[in-house]
Amino acid sequence: MNSEAIQQTGATVANTNTNLSELPYLTMGASFLIGLAIGYVIKKSFKLMLFLLGISLILIFFLEYKHIVTVNEDQLLGMVDSMSAAFSQFVIFLKERISQIKVSGTLSAVAGFLIGIKMG
Repeated sequence: MNSEAIQQTGATVANTNTNLSELPYLTMGASFLIGLAIGYVIKKSFKLMLFLLGISLILIFFLEYKHIVTVNEDQLLGMVDSMSAAFSQFVIFLKERISQIKVSGTLSAVAGFLIGIKMG
């Protein structure tokens, strides 16, 4: 009796393993995948922008410390503000584009966008 229960349980585990091997995103709709990709790209590009800004500021501050360059703080703040404005325009463009998806796919596109933000 125990061997039959073990065989039945083993069959269930084997069936579960084959179902788990499928990617859940392959069964989602196109609007979800578009939202997922856009959310992922936004988060990764924001991280990349912050990384490059940090490296640039460290280099500028180091060169100022060594008296190789002088930093005009107003221009530095203006540069950071312009980069921030450019990124926010990029995000606004993508959000507007997502909102133009048909009403039936909007909810899944927003869900994909939020999951993409979380994954990125």
